Amino acid sequence: MSPFAKPTVFASKCLGFEACRWNGVTINDETVNRLKPHVNFITCCPEKDLGLGVPRKPVRLIRTDDRTDLFQPDTGKTLTTEMNRYTKQTLDSLPEVDGFILKHRSPSCGAHDVKLYAGKQGKSSVGRTSGLFAAQIIERWGAMAVEDEGRLKNFKIRERFLVKLFALADFRRVRNKGRVSGLIDFQARNKLLLMACNQQEQTRLGRIVANPQKADFPNLAAQYEQRLILALRTGPKIGTSINVLMHAFGYFKRDLKPNEKALFLDLLQSYRDRKVPLSALSSVILAWIERFDQDYLRRQTFFNPFPKDLLDIQDSGAGRDY
Repeated sequence: MSPFAKPTVFASKCLGFEACRWNGVTINDETVNRLKPHVNFITCCPEKDLGLGVPRKPVRLIRTDDRTDLFQPDTGKTLTTEMNRYTKQTLDSLPEVDGFILKHRSPSCGAHDVKLYAGKQGKSSVGRTSGLFAAQIIERWGAMAVEDEGRLKNFKIRERFLVKLFALADFRRVRNKGRVSGLIDFQARNKLLLMACNQQEQTRLGRIVANPQKADFPNLAAQYEQRLILALRTGPKIGTSINVLMHAFGYFKRDLKPNEKALFLDLLQSYRDRKVPLSALSSVILAWIERFDQDYLRRQTFFNPFPKDLLDIQDSGAGRDY
């Protein structure tokens, strides 16, 4: 069996699934293409599903009094009510999902950076917001793995998204099996990853798993899931990841030659200076794990949080978020 649970991801249909953009094209997105063998995708196109056609006249978000409307300038139609109704029906009927990949800057699906215009006659944008469809996703699942394909071109954002996505899918697999032993094992395997994300929440999660109140599994899993989502909110950070790497280094330093120690510490400084990715340090630790047969670290998801063929350090620089 694959060590990775297969996430279920909701995606905008135009991201390589169907030519349904307003101009009749599809987006050939590299991240989505890489993910296809590893996730189950559910897709939709809200604007097409509203009956606007393909191709169609563009829509935009406008500020009307104290609310945001979806407006089609060429036809003069305000589509807010229809979109809100469609959004509720679609999201209410979704099966359990682990993440979302939405169309960047779309007035319906854009999670971030969607232009907002001042009224129906507005010629230039007056601000940025989320698309109407995406806004409801963020309201319901914003603490989970929710991104748009534009921001996922940034290496750091993409890495954090993947870490969160596969951790949540793994937890869902454990929860669906319904065994406390599985939850204990999940906490043990993810201990270092959770430390790198949020050490305080990692400690709280450990207390939940200890289960001093002897809660039944459904209640225990519900408590754990709530804190897990908080722990994974920002993903691993540089400072806390360095603490974890030094913790792992401690397992080997008595067995390493002085030049090996020096090389690792130099690499650690390069990571601190943002000159090399975390995967460079993880690769060194993984080599030592095999060399010294360190089974505890071998099981830690921190060093192998998602399938290796999804690792790509190319970075557009867009949407930088350290």
